[in-house]
Amino acid sequence: MATWFTTITELDSPAATEALRQGRYGVIETAGGRVVAIHLRPWPKLLSWPEIWPTRGRYHTRGDADRCLLYYNQPRGYANFVALKYIVSTAGTSYATFRAALVELDRIAELKRSDALLCDAANTRLSDRLLARFGWEPHAPGRWRRNFIKRFYGVYPA
Repeated sequence: MATWFTTITELDSPAATEALRQGRYGVIETAGGRVVAIHLRPWPKLLSWPEIWPTRGRYHTRGDADRCLLYYNQPRGYANFVALKYIVSTAGTSYATFRAALVELDRIAELKRSDALLCDAANTRLSDRLLARFGWEPHAPGRWRRNFIKRFYGVYPA
């Protein structure tokens, strides 16, 4: 079983596979177009600083260029779903780095045998067209929310 804080850098090892299968909350770290590490956490990502204190037009966080952090949760009451909670990128983050995080999230969903991925696309810079390109479709539309789902039901991307 995964400890409270576990960092996985060797993604293909049997121990990493088991830790990812059991860990409910994590952060996928990508840089330079590849996965650097997955950090398992003891609690879910609920809020972010920009949600509490608006950043006035800043779209990226500080840090090394071309870096992306993708936070995901597997809610306790819905073990067959994984929620993409938040994505943070630094200035200069490439499409390849962003895509690597999403591909790794798909792989984690497959390891967990999840039925679907869910997300609330709050940032309008994430267009419906871009999300459709990644396999996401609108789900439970709301007046103030843009909810999307990526369904698997046993069939996972290659």
